[in-house]
Amino acid sequence: MALDDAGLDLLFRNARTPVAWNDRPVGTDTLRQLHDLVRLGPTSGNCCPARFVFLTTEGARERLRPALSAGNVQRMMTAPVTVIVAHDPLFFERMDTLNPQAHVRQWFAADVGLAEETAQRNGTLQGGYMIMAVRALGLSALPLSGFDAAMVEDAFLADQGWQANFLLCLGYTDGPPPTPRAPRLGFDDACVIV
Repeated sequence: MALDDAGLDLLFRNARTPVAWNDRPVGTDTLRQLHDLVRLGPTSGNCCPARFVFLTTEGARERLRPALSAGNVQRMMTAPVTVIVAHDPLFFERMDTLNPQAHVRQWFAADVGLAEETAQRNGTLQGGYMIMAVRALGLSALPLSGFDAAMVEDAFLADQGWQANFLLCLGYTDGPPPTPRAPRLGFDDACVIV
């Protein structure tokens, strides 16, 4: 069954990158709901390498501030929640739980390059699922890549050994931004049918 126009509008056509947030809080129940949706998205071999750190307090955002590029500070500091979308480079240590095929863990454990590539690709994919889940639950999403990953890892991820991929601010807005949507490439410019 396909989504109706209202669902497509919510996820894609009317969804916009926010420029401001309203005061409506984002509760822990909503964050759990987001993860419950994200974890269902497919990853290769069901590897599920993404890890998420939800920054919900002003103190946590202040710890993140020094790692941000100047243009991202205000937008991140005013967001109700900022998610550090990361991945676990040792994701394969959980493969015995995630994939019943006995040899799958060994594929990744024996090949550092394959493990790194798989973690990065599939962690990014799961970050994309997070954006769609945010929108599906009626929130807005602002992905950010302007930050110092090493600083973020030192401040938030060192204990787990996770690696930062991108940041995702989320919250509620009072409507779309006043500016028009930026152009996108058309089918003929971005696609080839073979």
